[in-house]
Amino acid sequence: MIDQFKNVIKDASDLVRQQMNAVGNNAKDKAYQLIDEWLNIIPILEEEGLAMTSFALSVALSPALDVEFIGKNADFPAERLEILKQKYKGKVPLQLVFTTIKTTYRMHRKINAPLKDPLVLKIRARLTPEVKVYVGKPVIE
Repeated sequence: MIDQFKNVIKDASDLVRQQMNAVGNNAKDKAYQLIDEWLNIIPILEEEGLAMTSFALSVALSPALDVEFIGKNADFPAERLEILKQKYKGKVPLQLVFTTIKTTYRMHRKINAPLKDPLVLKIRARLTPEVKVYVGKPVIE
């Protein structure tokens, strides 16, 4: 009887392990698809005036792509950001980038601080993408 109980527990554990592996593999596949989507916008961001300064890929249960760009604040006035958003309408990663830049500038204006160069754009593409925009070079991250 105890042997049967052990076998049932072992079988259940094996099934759970298989399910976890399947979920993990599906998540990794989805993450790599998202990373590919973000890779496609790198040349576009460079064409629009941002220079890539670093590029990294982390491989783990949840892979991630980290890319940093630097630009000039003067190259991205609100009017140009609106034009860029319209130009790349339907391209979600680019929309997210230009909306985040625009929102960062709007919030920065609220504190009445002068714009400091460079404009730093950091992108972390993973299952939940993250876009950070800095006005001025961050000292602490």
